[in-house]
Amino acid sequence: MSYDIYFLSRRDGQSWDEVLEAMEEAAERSDPIPDYLLEAWDRIVPQARILLGEGDITEHEQESRDLSHSATGIDLSVFGNEVSVTVPYWHAGDDAAVVLGKVFALSAIVEKETGLNAYDPQMERPLAEIQTQGAIGLMSRITEDLRDRYGG
Repeated sequence: MSYDIYFLSRRDGQSWDEVLEAMEEAAERSDPIPDYLLEAWDRIVPQARILLGEGDITEHEQESRDLSHSATGIDLSVFGNEVSVTVPYWHAGDDAAVVLGKVFALSAIVEKETGLNAYDPQMERPLAEIQTQGAIGLMSRITEDLRDRYGG
């Protein structure tokens, strides 16, 4: 389980539900990464490394790109037309605040470089409209619930 941020292209008048549905349909296909996202990836990675520190990069030809930061669990992925940032529910309290601060900062970089809109499906709204404390509280509650249920 992870806290996810999706990067979506939304036309004027299109609802977020319609955009999410289109994303799910696109995920069923195995399209190559478009050139504009490959170019954006090359601009994003150096900025992500400044923000997060070193991370592991995996590249599979024209199909996918992934940057994983093991200390935080933050993962930036590009698969076809799909771009996402995820972080597992490992963090609570002040730790969640620090990690989500990095997730939101990385998301701002991705938005700037791709021109896509960051959307938080947990809060069901664009990232720009999210109250940081609400996201931190949600992550903390889910993390603590998972620890109570499964230990760790």
